[in-house]
Amino acid sequence: MTERKPVHIAMYSGGASSAYVAYQMVQMYGKENCILFFTNTLWEDDDNYRFMDEVAEYIGIEITERIDGRTPEEVFFDSRFLGNSRFAKCSQELKVRQTILFLEELRDEHQLEPILYFGIGPHEAHRAENLTHFYEHYPVEPVETRFPMIDTFREDVDVKAIIEEEWGIKLPRMYELGFSHANCAGRCVRGGFQHYAQLYSVWPDQYALQEEMEENFRSEFQKDVSILKKDSKPFTLREYREILERDGVESYLKVPDDTVPCV
Repeated sequence: MTERKPVHIAMYSGGASSAYVAYQMVQMYGKENCILFFTNTLWEDDDNYRFMDEVAEYIGIEITERIDGRTPEEVFFDSRFLGNSRFAKCSQELKVRQTILFLEELRDEHQLEPILYFGIGPHEAHRAENLTHFYEHYPVEPVETRFPMIDTFREDVDVKAIIEEEWGIKLPRMYELGFSHANCAGRCVRGGFQHYAQLYSVWPDQYALQEEMEENFRSEFQKDVSILKKDSKPFTLREYREILERDGVESYLKVPDDTVPCV
């Protein structure tokens, strides 16, 4: 069998860390040996696209994009399963599946051996372990994964400051709005109570869209399901909104979420 040429792939999510990892990867291995890979859910905030384009231009390499063609909402209705913090079918279909198809294409059609780079930091080491395990047991052949924010760079590197002050690129507005990540314009089903309190507080229109989707799903399939759970039972965004309106949102912004944003 012909030996494959290594190709270094930044899993480019639209966040600051993945942008910094992509830049460092290209500096080390050269543009001709690197790919900026983006799986588009079609729910991303417009300012995410602006940020990604500006970073790609700064690095000097085009974005390689893969799109399923459906939004997360369409995936939920097609599968008759509402995504939540415990299982996000949207991530599986729109991100993981598209990534697998792309990796198979690189190997089978281009004789390239992919090495994946993720912008996951030390505080999310459990996510790195999960990804390593997943790609070690990849269906055909294992895929190497690397996490420079954990294994290579200084722990105290201020990625956001470097991007804004040294690169001259404004960060995605979702950071300014107080979100810990910039996924799906705030509508990430992996978000917990704090996340949705923040969404309701700063971006009520997006909260309303998510609440409407949840209510439509429950009605169409006659299922008592929800994105959030309380006391191991479904707890709808409508119920949560009513509590936020009654008690005020401030106290709910301070409760940490034990959730994992998707990759």
